[in-house]
Formats: sequence, structure tokens, C-alpha cells
Amino acid sequence: MGLQQTVLLHLRELILRGEFEPGQRLAEQQLAEQLGASRTPVRAALGILEQEGLVRTNETGGFVVRQFTPREVADAIAVRGHLEGMAARLVAEHGLNRQLALDLQACLDEGDAALAANPLTMDDYASYAAINDRFHALILEACGNHALQRAMAANDKLPFAPASAMLPMQGPVAIDRDWMLYAHRQHHMLVDAFRRHEGARAQSLAVEHTEVAQMNMRLALERRSESERVMPAIRLISGG
Repeated sequence: MGLQQTVLLHLRELILRGEFEPGQRLAEQQLAEQLGASRTPVRAALGILEQEGLVRTNETGGFVVRQFTPREVADAIAVRGHLEGMAARLVAEHGLNRQLALDLQACLDEGDAALAANPLTMDDYASYAAINDRFHALILEACGNHALQRAMAANDKLPFAPASAMLPMQGPVAIDRDWMLYAHRQHHMLVDAFRRHEGARAQSLAVEHTEVAQMNMRLALERRSESERVMPAIRLISGG
């Protein structure tokens, strides 16, 4: 699972950075060589990306990159924030049973350990992504609202909407780590709100939590725009 998670993070980042054109075919063998992995984790990661709405299958059964707009991504993240806010409020109002409290605390402790490294490696990112997914899944399951859970499942099929799809990974390492620590600190505050039965506070924290994803998307798009401006200049200087 660790290698598959690392490959998945790499591929998401490459798509977000615009390394692949919309409609471009993603060859498993070529990606495996590029990422230093076998075809098995690449194939599994592409299957997850298809579920997330980032790639689609073509008539030959291969994968191609889907087209999406920044507005689509921002809207999907915003919807996730409101759904998670409602789920968090319900969990706080219901209260934590012993098992849920233990499971959430384990996510906090494991997250603390995963983010202790400085600088963070891709393996650290992959470990934290798995922890982050588990943390958000626990809250969604515990909310007890099946309609909300179905709505979240539908929203997760939109580009970069899932919980770990927009972890801060595209910028300078020190800045990335600071944002990751901030987002994880919000997890701690959210669990504290659950323990205190503070529904309104839990809802507000969960909505605010998705602003990290919005921020990361904006930064990634700014870097894409800068790269697109620089590359023509490089080709001009080199005579290409």
C-alpha cells in the first residue's frame, strides 16, 4: 500500500502541475519507468485517479487525462467543506464513543509522528495521506447520516475533491511542511471540539480545514502559470 500511495501522490501532483495535456494517454510502462516503480502500483493508482475524476478510460481500455477547470476544483472542495462541516457537527452532538475516541487519537498520534521529520520525504507524505484519509473517513462514518455519506461519495468523484487529493506538496519543502503541520493542528482542534460536544465549533473548523486545499490549488495554478510563461522564453533563447 505504501508504494501505491506514493505513486498515487506523484501522479496527482503531475496532473495538477499540468505535466500532462487533457486527453493525453498515460502509458503504464512509461509512467512506471518515470516514477521508478513497477506497473502494478501504477495501474492501481490510475484506477483510483479514475474514481476521482482525474483520468478516464478510452476505447482501448487505457487511461487518458480528463480536462477540468480551476472553478470545478474550487467548487468541489467548497462542497466537501460544507459536507464535512455538517458531519463534524453531528459527531460533536452525538459524542464520541470509546472506540471512535481511540481511533481518532491514533490518527492524531500517527500524524504527529509522520510530520516530525524535517524535511519531509515523499514516503512521509504518503504515510500522512493514508492517515489523513482514515481520519476523515472515521468522521464521515460516525456522523450517521447516510444521505450525507452518499453526497460525499458523489463529490469525491470530482477532480481533487477527496480528502488527501490536495495536500500541500507542490511548493518549497519548508512551506509545504508548515501547511501540513497547520492542517494537522486543525485535526487536533477538531477532536477537542468533539470531546467538548461543541457542534458549532466543530462545523466551523471542518469548513475552515478545506481552505488549506483551496490555498494549495491556488499556489499550484500560480506555479503552472509561471512555468507556462517561462518555457516559451527558454525555447526562444535556445533557438527552439
